[in-house]
Amino acid sequence: MSMPEPISPPSPLLRLPAVKARTGLGRSTIYRLMDQDAFPKCVKLTARSVAWRASEVDAWIASRTTQQ
Repeated sequence: MSMPEPISPPSPLLRLPAVKARTGLGRSTIYRLMDQDAFPKCVKLTARSVAWRASEVDAWIASRTTQQ
């Protein structure tokens, strides 16, 4: 009998102030890049709050630093 594959824990979620701090970008720039499909999309938590997956933001940062 095979063992079930381990489930990886979900990526922590970052609210906008944390995303701004990690990326150095402002709110308008983050949303403009999202509209241009150049930044990870946010996850809707409730009707009035969103967050970003930390793993996706970190991958975006890594991709930007390797391009230079």
